[in-house]
Order: sequence, then C-alpha cells, then structure tokens
Amino acid sequence: MSDYTIIGKRMPRVDSRAKVMGKAKFTADLKLPGMLVGKIKRSPYAHARILNIDTSKAEALPGVKAVVTGKDTEGVKWGVFAYTRDQQFIQIEKVRYIGDEVAGVAAVDKETALKALDLIEVTYEELPAVFDPMEAMASETDLIHEDFPNNINIHVNIDTGNVDENFAKAHYIREDTYVAPEESYFQAEPYAVVARFDHEDCLEVWMPNGGPHMKSKPLSNAFKIPLHKVKVRKIAIGGAFGGRSEICPVDYICALLAKKTKRPVRIQFTREENTIGTRQGHAMITTHKTGVDKKGRVLARETTCYMDGGAYSSTGPIATSVPFLSMEQAYRMESVRYNGYRIYTNKPIRGMIRTHGRGFACGLDTQLDMIADHLGIDPVEMRLRNSRQPGEYTSTKSYVDSCAMDETIHKAVEKSGFKKKWGKLPPYHGIGIGTNSVQTGFPMGIRGGSQSFIKFNEDGEATVMSGVVDNGQGNDNMLIQIAAEELGLLPEDIHLVSADTETTSSDPGSYSQVSTFVGGHAVKIAAQNCREKLFKVASKVLKVEPDKLAAKNRLIFIKDDPEKSIPIRKVVRISLLNFNSVNAEGGYWPRVDMKREWVKNP
Repeated sequence: MSDYTIIGKRMPRVDSRAKVMGKAKFTADLKLPGMLVGKIKRSPYAHARILNIDTSKAEALPGVKAVVTGKDTEGVKWGVFAYTRDQQFIQIEKVRYIGDEVAGVAAVDKETALKALDLIEVTYEELPAVFDPMEAMASETDLIHEDFPNNINIHVNIDTGNVDENFAKAHYIREDTYVAPEESYFQAEPYAVVARFDHEDCLEVWMPNGGPHMKSKPLSNAFKIPLHKVKVRKIAIGGAFGGRSEICPVDYICALLAKKTKRPVRIQFTREENTIGTRQGHAMITTHKTGVDKKGRVLARETTCYMDGGAYSSTGPIATSVPFLSMEQAYRMESVRYNGYRIYTNKPIRGMIRTHGRGFACGLDTQLDMIADHLGIDPVEMRLRNSRQPGEYTSTKSYVDSCAMDETIHKAVEKSGFKKKWGKLPPYHGIGIGTNSVQTGFPMGIRGGSQSFIKFNEDGEATVMSGVVDNGQGNDNMLIQIAAEELGLLPEDIHLVSADTETTSSDPGSYSQVSTFVGGHAVKIAAQNCREKLFKVASKVLKVEPDKLAAKNRLIFIKDDPEKSIPIRKVVRISLLNFNSVNAEGGYWPRVDMKREWVKNP
C-alpha cells in the first residue's frame, strides 16, 4: 500500500457530509408534485384460496385514485430462475402466508388509503397451513405449490470422492445436528418505493436495492415494456445485507398504481410490513457427519441441510447451494456428500442474506472443536490442518485462485488473544473461532460483468459512471479512490454517477464482494485507458515517451525528473483544442465457467 497515494489511506467518506447534515435523500424523503400515498391489502391467512375480491366500496371512497388487484397485472411471475418462477406480484387464486399481497390502493393521503384497505372485501376459503419444513415434506394436505411434490422447492445434491469408502478409513467419526432459526434483516431504514411514469411513458422508480439493474429487468418483464423504458434511479440506501437484492411485490404494485393514476405514488412500509413483506434469512436444520484421521484431517463428510424457504422460491436455488460452496472453499473436503433441501412453508419468504448458511457454517466449526477436543488437538491447529490453500480445486471443481485462510486464522488468533483465553475465561464468558469464505466473480450470465465510463471536463476534473450501488458499505468511496489513484487526481476532483440504470451500464449488483473485484476493476481499466490518452498528449509537451510519465496530485510528470511536469487540466484543454475529448470505457468480466449452474452443476 505504500506505493499508493490514496488507496489504503484514511479519508472522509464522500457521502459522510450529506448524511450527517441530513441532506442525503432516502426514498421516504422524496416528494414529487401530485404524489399519492400507496398502501397494500395483505392476507390475514397463512394459506387460503381467494374466492372473490370486491373493491367497489374502496373505489367509491372520496380521495381514492386507484385500486389494483391481480386482474390488473400481466400475470407475470417472479423467481430468480425460469424454473422457480412461482410468485405473482398480486395474488389471484391463492395466498400462501400471512401478509401475502392481494390488492393495492393509491389515495390522496395515508388515512384515506388505510380506510380504503378496510373497504376491500376479500372472501377466502381457509386451507390447512404448515410452518415446519419437516412437517411440510410429510404433509398430506394441499400442497403450497401444486407443481412441487412434498413441498420441496429445490434439492441440491453433491456427491464426490467415494464418501463411504473414506468413512470406512476414518479413525474417528462424529455426527451432530444443528438448528438455526430464521432471521429478519431489520434495516434501520424501512422499505419504501416511489414510482411514476414520465412524459415519455417511461417508468421511473426509487427504492432501496442491492443492484439497480437487477430490479429493472424484472420490472420490464412484469410490465412487458422495453428495458430502456424502466429507469431505476439512485437513492441513498440505509442497509441491505442481502435483503434488498431482488424484486419485491411492493416495487411492482407501486409502479402499477402510478401507471393507473398517471401520478407519482409512494408506498412506505410500517415496521410490521418491513418484517413480513420483505425477504428473510432461512431457518436451517443441518446434520454434519465427519470422519477424520488420527491427526484430525477430514477424510469424509456428509451433510444434509433442510432449509425453511417460506412461501415462494425467491433466490432459493442460490441459497440452497451457497452454504456448502462457501464452506468447501474454507476447508478441504474432497470426499463429500451434500443434500440441501429448500422446503416451502406458509411463512414469509426467505431469500438472500449476508453470509448464507450461518447455522450450517457454525455447526461445522462447532463440530471441528468437538473432534479436536476428542483427539487432543488445539482448535487452531485443527483448522490449519484442514484449511483451503490457493491453487487448489474444491470438490465441485471450482478453482481457488486466491485464498488467505492460514493468514487470517493466524491474525485472528493473535489479535484476539485466543490461546490465552481459550478454556480459561470465567463462567458465562467464552471465546470461539470460526471461518467462512465467499466466492467473488461467480457466474451470473450477461450480468456477471461491470462496465464503467470516465470523461474529463475542461477544468481537469473527471466524471466516473458506474452501475455499482452503495447500500451502506462505502462502494461510492471505493470507486472514487480507485479512479483518483489511477488518474492522478484528488478524490474531490471526481464526480461519481452511479447506480442509475439510465446513465450507467450493466453491473452485477452488490453481491458476494463483487463490487470491488468486478465493478472496481471496471473503473480501474476505464481510468487506465483515460490516463493513456492524457499521457499521449503530455508526452509531446514534455518531450518524452508516454511510458516515462506518471500522474499524481493533479500533475503529469517525468518519473526520473519530477520537477518537469504539466497540470492535468492543461493537458485536457490541449486535447480539446485539438478536437480530442478525453474519455474512456472500461469493462471487466471474471473468468468463470458459464456452464456452471446453482442446482444442476454447482
């Protein structure tokens, strides 16, 4: 890091001032002319058929501008993959959890909208509900989704390396079951959406999101309109943690109300809605069976995981695979059998969450401690003997290009004082060690890569355009640091345009650490291409070859003679006077196997 001027150095975050002064705009802060208040009618039953919906009384209420039901939709269903598209944005035939959406209202104020919800009459035929995944698999009552026998939404099977033979060779075998409940993200910012159709009949939407391009495409599909007519706009976001990674019914319902009323509409969730009407983390029942040799090296492992998926598929195929894939990257497990089941239940929907499979990973690490204790091995040494190394292939034949397992274990042990505290703390105090990993640059089809565009303005400052979204972790800051470092500018010289689908190119979104690796890489390449153009002009002024130049602190100078320099702003103006604008594009796509698939070929 010592060679860098900006990267790795402390600096104020670029969004800090706006946030501490209250100038940053979150979705709930937006006020558009003529904006209406939207509210959603939700099911009071966990499982029921919809026999009839009568909206006439609500529509007749003064101040109500629109009421929408499933009959107003195009009938498009959502699911992250084609084979799991099972959720209508407004239910027509059946509700599957308490809170399922059955209608939407837009009115002149909140009180009128809430009164209108009470006037919508929905006739239900209540059905038996099931809330436990194990009971759901054995249930003989109405299936939650008719096309999924035993209420099994997804089954992921991985079986490599002669598991049974290696168990037979094991010195010690242990089997344990670990249970983890579902989790709600509970971001400080309640979910809110603002939508309108502009004068060109384009849909504009503001909402918290983990990737604007991952919101625009489903909305384009749902309304059956061209993608360029859907504009997801940048807005300050108060946390995501995976829970704002995909399209939600409220995004669609708000836009549908805006279309019907021809006016902007805002829907802001209550705290209750923020819990039941957004995604949650999966509950898990996980059994790990592990066989080791006398030195504690894992010879074979068998894991079965039952995941409570709630009422719809959401990102279920990914969520069912990731716990295993993350752990096989952290620890060697070349001989392994995994069966992951995502089960439908009549509960709110489970989706992405920061660190998929917390109970899965915690159980595996806890069991390693138990095995280490039985064999008389230090728990740190137990992990080092099984830690993944760079240059290895996992059991699913993924190549581990970079990995610092040993380094991070050693640093964590040193900084925590682990060995001084392990087993020596007073009652009700303890210390533990656990590991996990995350894969960056995984296959995401055409949205797996990121593109960036940089243009210089005549005053020598630059505008960076990137699809990367910042939902609290500092991605805006990261992009500006990279661009400033590569261009030789100061952070305050960079204007960032990001996370807007109309002005920025495609980007994977803020998932699994890809923002720096993929989006940051695209900005770096764009900046390098811009710098090359600047150096070409400066080399003629300074009378040296471009490869003899460097840029820092708004100057381009000769590496071996730094006193000979020229301001970047002057180089830009010289270029413009010669009818050459200084701009460049950069794109980065990870080297991934596009034949990989989360369920069939994980």
